Amino acid sequence: MRFTTILPLLFILFLVPKDLKAQDSVPKKQQTSPEIKKAVNNLEKSLKENDNLKIAFNYEILAKGFSDKDDLAKAEEFLLKALDIYNAANNSIGKARSVRSIAKVQELQNKLNAATKNFKLAFDLSVDDITKNLNKNDYNRLKNRGNTKLENNYLNANIALLEEKNIKSEIADTYILLAKLNLRKQDSTQALGFYEKAGSYSKKNSAKTIKIYGEMAKLLKGGKRYEEAITVVEKLLEEAKEIKDYDTQIIQLQFLASVYFKYDNPEKAVEALKESYSIAATNGRTFEARESVQQLVDYYKSVKDDKASMETYENFIKNLDRIILSDHSLTDAKTFRVTEERIRRLESEKSFKDELISRKNTFTYFLLGSVALLLLISSFIIKTLYSIKTKNKEIALQTLRLEMNPHFLFNSLNSVNQFIAQNNELAANKYLTSYSNLMRNTMENSNKDFVTLGNEIENLTKYLELEHLRFKDKFDYQINVDPKLDPDNIWVPNMIAQPHLENAIWHGLRYKEEKGLLKMDYTLSGKNIIITIDDNGIGPTKSNELKTHNQKAHESRGLTNTKERMALLNQLYKTKMDFTMTEKQSPETGTIIKITVPIIQKP
Repeated sequence: MRFTTILPLLFILFLVPKDLKAQDSVPKKQQTSPEIKKAVNNLEKSLKENDNLKIAFNYEILAKGFSDKDDLAKAEEFLLKALDIYNAANNSIGKARSVRSIAKVQELQNKLNAATKNFKLAFDLSVDDITKNLNKNDYNRLKNRGNTKLENNYLNANIALLEEKNIKSEIADTYILLAKLNLRKQDSTQALGFYEKAGSYSKKNSAKTIKIYGEMAKLLKGGKRYEEAITVVEKLLEEAKEIKDYDTQIIQLQFLASVYFKYDNPEKAVEALKESYSIAATNGRTFEARESVQQLVDYYKSVKDDKASMETYENFIKNLDRIILSDHSLTDAKTFRVTEERIRRLESEKSFKDELISRKNTFTYFLLGSVALLLLISSFIIKTLYSIKTKNKEIALQTLRLEMNPHFLFNSLNSVNQFIAQNNELAANKYLTSYSNLMRNTMENSNKDFVTLGNEIENLTKYLELEHLRFKDKFDYQINVDPKLDPDNIWVPNMIAQPHLENAIWHGLRYKEEKGLLKMDYTLSGKNIIITIDDNGIGPTKSNELKTHNQKAHESRGLTNTKERMALLNQLYKTKMDFTMTEKQSPETGTIIKITVPIIQKP
């Protein structure tokens, strides 16, 4: 992905309003939790086995996973599917359990009338006294909503019942309801206490625990109890680091920064934002990285530190390519959509199977045709996606090939200008002729990944002739080709060695006081060609001391270009190209580059 591709993404990233993602303590975008993945796998297995009770139970487990993630609509959807199966099987225990779960999810969605009716139905369906009383209390609690004293009594009664059965998950849910009740009474102190109790009953490192302590942190921040808020968030961060939950780490660090800003500790806030950005950038969270950068830039602007603001922004732009390429959020979302489609397909297949059994296999051929069509479509999609991926790599490779060194173009024109100024028309004409020949060859080969060894040596020779014409007093050059190599029938990557030759001349030989030597050897080694570039210039260490900032950036880009091209060629053509750079040891000076290229007869 090059700069022209990044521009639309930058536009989208910075067009999105800053308040699109509220600064709270709960991640808004999470990868699919392990609990949900496990439930999906079990559901698929039970669907394939056509075991109705297992299917219904797995629907309940899947619904719990979505409920913990606050995806309440999906939780209700899967619970209703479970209830349909329990109704068909006339399983009273399953019906009572799923109806109570539906009522709880509906209450969280503020569907209070539906929740009240389902708590009453769950009471009618319950077979044991404790479950009956739980549903009765919840029914009466919702019927008396607004009477906080009665609501409080019913909730405490449920806690006592749940503790008898030691149902920790429901105890945690009930304490959360007590916390929300006290928030409605604007008693944040009591709410905090109930959230803390809920956390003690919740499973460590679970989505519910993160949500509970996140709410506590928000309350503490709102009450200006900043030190306590920081303690809670740091505990969350510690747990998130244990399980490598990067989404929670990123969001919590952003929230921690907002607390530090309120606490009048901008240094700590900036430190938290930088860490948040680092985690987001390292783990491919594009929008989260953008959010951290935006907050940093806003802060630097507020303190009129334009230099820090620009550096932060430039660092983000510099790394945006890598962040986007490693961002799996869209892939994860697509993967889960495919999983959901697979579940729906399996559900559909189950319905087909049931119907086939009841009608004595009337639709056997229809089912086989449907499966074949699905396989055909799937194979077409896989083939198309592979084709698109390959094409993207080819486009990226072509973009890298077309990158021209601005120093070469600029200095070439300067050399012509110098010859003209010295009334050296012959030298100017000779230089322009060689330069135009090299540019013509470069353009002709711009769409080729490989050229013949003879063509490559010809182009590199022309390039070295140009540089020698410019720096004739600085170096001589030699190109040696192993006689075992057939230049017309062996293919090598197009201009893969040119950036290294340029570095040797511009950053090594031209600073040498006496005339230097640049040697380039093509040697056969087994099934590989070893390209050796040997110069006796001043060497990388001395060169770095003399370089300007722009020169350092230019050399780095040249080497990066070579690495990226090799990586793409290795992926596209299943090769193992590589290069190494070694600085000569005193008393010698200079650099030795070794490029390993597999022999290719015809690409």
